[in-house]
Amino acid sequence: MELFIEFLTNTGFYLADYRNIIMLFVGCFFIYLSIAKEYEPLLLLPIGFGVIVGNIPFFKGFGLGIYENNSVLHYLYFGVTSGLYPSIIFLGLGAMTDFTPLLARPKLMLLGAAAQMGIYFTLLSALALGFVPKEAASIAIIGGADGPTSIFLTAKLAPHLIGPIAIAAYSYMALIPIIQPPIMRLLTTRKERLIRMPEDKREISQKELLIFPVMGIILCCFLAPASIPLLGTFFFGNIMKVSGVVDRLAKTAASAILDTATIFLGLTVGASTQGDVFLTPKSVEIFALGAVAFSIATASGIVFAKIMNLFLKHKINPLLGAAGVSAVPGSAREVHSVAQKEDPHNFLLMHAMACNASGVIGSAICAGILWSFMMA
Repeated sequence: MELFIEFLTNTGFYLADYRNIIMLFVGCFFIYLSIAKEYEPLLLLPIGFGVIVGNIPFFKGFGLGIYENNSVLHYLYFGVTSGLYPSIIFLGLGAMTDFTPLLARPKLMLLGAAAQMGIYFTLLSALALGFVPKEAASIAIIGGADGPTSIFLTAKLAPHLIGPIAIAAYSYMALIPIIQPPIMRLLTTRKERLIRMPEDKREISQKELLIFPVMGIILCCFLAPASIPLLGTFFFGNIMKVSGVVDRLAKTAASAILDTATIFLGLTVGASTQGDVFLTPKSVEIFALGAVAFSIATASGIVFAKIMNLFLKHKINPLLGAAGVSAVPGSAREVHSVAQKEDPHNFLLMHAMACNASGVIGSAICAGILWSFMMA
């Protein structure tokens, strides 16, 4: 009887507390959003399931939890805490990215830079709320709407906040269809939303596509050397794609390798949200600041596009500014969708992808700059 009672006290039913139950509901909600609503299923499904895995109560010392040194989950989590998974994901993103729209319209690169204002505004807000500088910098990068970059910087500056920051970053990326459209409509008039962008008049040569990643890595990483782990792999993936001589490597990077890193990153980030670690007042503040960061980043891009139009003979559609965040390709799709609702013949997708590509580079540079400042 004593053995039976001891067995019962070691079960999850006995060990569970209210925080585990809350997080189990959160995990189920993420899974629901990914399957029923199809909100970024490649991200939310593994994260949601990871939340469930991480919040099944267990007897401490068995080597089961993600924070126990000898557990399988802990070894998988090393890819998060070391920044390995984000770098691999950037390699795959580079192998998938086509810089043709950006090179055809280089002025749209400014919108990707403008959208990073959300990062610096949130940095000041987090400092005002009492977060220490390294924590504030990690929270601020959520404004770039780039999950891998958020995880990479947090792993370097504030690893104890990886769980809430990663969940916040990926949650807002998944909720782009809910968050961004109201901001777009609020800050633009119908006349502005109806602006059509001209078709490309200049063909981009193979030589330009080859030169861009080489010059990109040199210029960006000379400016912010701390961004090498992200932009180094990003531009390497891109030059593999455009070179045409290593198609097999480029396709592997953009498919199998990228998918593998995404699976492990999502699962382990979700599992890191153990109720006793995750449910704290700081997590609530991080989610609130993340929403502010993402909203300001979206608004900054739109407002800057309107400012640019004051000086341009051929106006650009201000909606494109919302794609300056690094949420590839979700924000670009949403910009295109909002424009199509006003005019079904207004095609902004490729133009928005140019801003998106610029946003990826911009957020990685910002992360490198913040890392350099905070470690100085």
